[in-house]
Amino acid sequence: MTVDGQWGEPNGAERPHEKQRGPVVLRRSRLSEPTTTDQRLLDSRGPSDWVHTDPWRVLRIQAEFVEGFGALAEVPRAVTVFGSARTPREHPEYATGVALGRALAGIGCAAITGGGPGTMEAVNRGASEAGGLSIGLGIELPFEQGLNPWVDLGVNFRYFFVRKTMFMKYAQAFICLPGGFGTMDELFESLTLVQTKKVTKFPVVLFGKDYWQGLYDWIRDNMLAGGKIGEKDMALLHVTDDIDDAVSVVAEAYEAWEATH
Repeated sequence: MTVDGQWGEPNGAERPHEKQRGPVVLRRSRLSEPTTTDQRLLDSRGPSDWVHTDPWRVLRIQAEFVEGFGALAEVPRAVTVFGSARTPREHPEYATGVALGRALAGIGCAAITGGGPGTMEAVNRGASEAGGLSIGLGIELPFEQGLNPWVDLGVNFRYFFVRKTMFMKYAQAFICLPGGFGTMDELFESLTLVQTKKVTKFPVVLFGKDYWQGLYDWIRDNMLAGGKIGEKDMALLHVTDDIDDAVSVVAEAYEAWEATH
């Protein structure tokens, strides 16, 4: 340091020539750039490979967060319902989804799903037909899917992790109907966020004892018994076959959440 508190040059050398490229400083061999950023933007269309680079993806990710937050910011209290896209309309689980969507609308909760077919469609349908807010958060997939026709407010995403943020941020409870890998992924991410208190007072309801009881027993007999989770963690899960029971758990949790906000 010099006596006036400013940094001196290394070994008494003169400050090297430099050029700034936005927040980036270029010196020595990196100075030789024949054009400026503005010039490269305006002079030529150039190759299109840049739209597939990581810096550009960061902007897309940012844009998806902005769009999602903007679209969902004024959503009333809501419940995110996970479930299979493969459930046919004639299956009893589809009828359960419709009834659950109606019941959530009946207590003033918006229903948030992945916006696809199957169980997701059923929940959206029940909520919409009952006059509730039916929300679908779609995802770009290798095969065609699209939002189901009972979505009243829909947002499509490119990135799973952005979509998951929206599932979590705008819900006060999670209900898992029978589903596959995607449902399992969403279930355990929800449990992890609740366990680590990243989200608070969020019940996680497993709806359908025949489907979920085996998983529940495995978690108790292996994770809990082996000391991988605690008794409080086990209590985060509520298994039921009764829609009124599931809705009651949601309503009680929302009252508890309201009391602290």
